[in-house]
Amino acid sequence: MQRRHFLRSAGFAAAALSSGGILAREGALPAANDALAAGVPKPPFAPLPPLAPIRASADRIVALDVCTRPFRAQGPRIEAERVGRHTVIHHYGHGGSGWSLSWGSAEQALRLVAAARPRRGELAVVGCGAIGLTTAVAAQRAGYRVRIYAKERLPDVRSFLATGVWSPSSRICTTRFATPEFERLWEAMARTSFHTYQTLLGLPGEPIEWRDGYSLSDVPFNQPSGGGGEDEEPDYPHLEGRLLRDIGPRAVALAPSQHPFPVPYVRRYTQMTFNISAYSRMLMADFERAGGRFETRAFGNLRELADLDERVVVNCTGYGARALLGDDSVIPVRGQTARLVPQPEVTYGLTWRGHNLYTVPRRDGILVQAQAPGDFGNPDTTPDRAAAEAMVARLASLFPQA
Repeated sequence: MQRRHFLRSAGFAAAALSSGGILAREGALPAANDALAAGVPKPPFAPLPPLAPIRASADRIVALDVCTRPFRAQGPRIEAERVGRHTVIHHYGHGGSGWSLSWGSAEQALRLVAAARPRRGELAVVGCGAIGLTTAVAAQRAGYRVRIYAKERLPDVRSFLATGVWSPSSRICTTRFATPEFERLWEAMARTSFHTYQTLLGLPGEPIEWRDGYSLSDVPFNQPSGGGGEDEEPDYPHLEGRLLRDIGPRAVALAPSQHPFPVPYVRRYTQMTFNISAYSRMLMADFERAGGRFETRAFGNLRELADLDERVVVNCTGYGARALLGDDSVIPVRGQTARLVPQPEVTYGLTWRGHNLYTVPRRDGILVQAQAPGDFGNPDTTPDRAAAEAMVARLASLFPQA
């Protein structure tokens, strides 16, 4: 592959910019309309800008992280339990959809909070990950006074290590539990969250962005890829494709002349991404500005939640609920990511079917993720440097070498 496929001249774009003043001059648009009416062909729009190559090499790995997603086959647990004089609202078990569903899920949990009628409007939230912090901010907006109790807070929690993409149906439940009732609940949570995220676009630090990406395949997309990596996992329902088709851009197939990748089949997609570092700090700042308070505290069992001053407690402990409550329905799913040195010029993600490769162009670096056999049910959070370097080498094979 020629390097010029990635670094084509930007002359077309420069020409388009240089003509911008013409449109601003008085009479320019009527003149253009007159020319069109006379049969004069319009000049073409500038083509899409060229794709900058990802500098994928092991020496550019600046972070290697492993976390455990809190998967529940039944889907998230959102229900109230009476513990002595306290009401505990359980709100955990979102699998790989925590950030994506956080606002809509918080809305569901707050309905139970309202039914419990916290005295003096005081509410405790236990846990400071994606679900806990978002629930706390949503509760403040609903008029509650909130204190977060947590052993750790962002960025020192599992949620901070997430991939950071809109994935509302990622390991949310198994096909067995995807009942019509659950699907209605999931759709409501997803739509609420999606709407909320659209109100956060364009803020300082770009906490939420839309990014293009490219799906690559060695075989037609309607054929099995032959790749492994998730063979030991259960079957998940395809909720997003069936229930949210109206709120996201569709992927489009590209001809070989429309992309630079050394594979025969390519689709371009557009995906919402979370720059988790900026986004989590924004939530923390919002929580504190609204009078929220943090208290560092660890809990050993459910009874200890009933020792809190607040009579209504929202339990947002994620994977921690497995030990806190003895809830074996929470299953760990190991996930490892490698982060490469940031490249502001790289604004696209990649998915390579059959090669178990996925990248996300975040502001804090290019995230490279891979799912490995044995990750499902695996609580081990020890980083595997060799596996990370193998993924980066696989990524490098897609680009011309300098």
